[in-house]
Amino acid sequence: MNRCVGRAVVILTCLVLVAWNGWAEDQPIPGRATAAPHVVLLIGEDEYQTDRTLPAFAKAELTTRGLRVTTLHADKSDPNNFPGLEALATADLLVVSVRRRTPPAEQLGKIRAYVESGRPVAGIRTASHAFSLRNNQPPPAGHEAWPEFDAEVLGGHYTGHHPAPEAGSPPTLVWIRQERNDHAILAGLPNEPFPVGSSLYKTSPLAASADALVMGQVQGVEPSEPIAWTNTDYKGGRVFYTSLGHPDDFKIAAFRKLLVNGIFWALDKPVP
Repeated sequence: MNRCVGRAVVILTCLVLVAWNGWAEDQPIPGRATAAPHVVLLIGEDEYQTDRTLPAFAKAELTTRGLRVTTLHADKSDPNNFPGLEALATADLLVVSVRRRTPPAEQLGKIRAYVESGRPVAGIRTASHAFSLRNNQPPPAGHEAWPEFDAEVLGGHYTGHHPAPEAGSPPTLVWIRQERNDHAILAGLPNEPFPVGSSLYKTSPLAASADALVMGQVQGVEPSEPIAWTNTDYKGGRVFYTSLGHPDDFKIAAFRKLLVNGIFWALDKPVP
């Protein structure tokens, strides 16, 4: 009798293992969570060292919170070339940290296709002039520009910046808009103004569809400017942008929290 019971247990165990292994790896298994959201970082700028700060931020703040991250860097020998854009096919969020690059037409086409699919975008600092040359100069043959990216996708209006803070000069102070302090992106941010390392970008007026959440000002200098906002009008995708992104900003807990919150909001996930 015990021998029969033992055989039955062995047979049942084998059947369970066969059924388990029969599921394709990319298929959801009942009772198990689906694949983690896939975030693609697109980095191509030489001003603010985001080739170093942004991947480190992602490792410390995003992968530890369950997000999958793919980092795409511009080719060092050809700054307009962005290898690996095939990753956008499975991306749930595109994070842009690019400055004045005009990719080959095929590559920019992949970026446009992602954005026009209605999937979310997050931009930091130089994303406001990511795909356009200074003074709207024409791109090299076979390459394309997208000067409308700032206005159409991000909802901004970049026209330059105030001088970079120097030793002894007034700092750039930023603060949350108290009338929007119930927004998820502002959760956990300080109520008092705090200094940052970035020079103040001139970004106003924003698009009518944009919602300014954080403001900034060179201390003692008028006027103030939007520092972080959302935009949801372009193709229906959630968009978050902040003009911060100086290396010193990544040392500030409030900035890291703002960026984490903006990324999770763009993914339509609860803010950590």
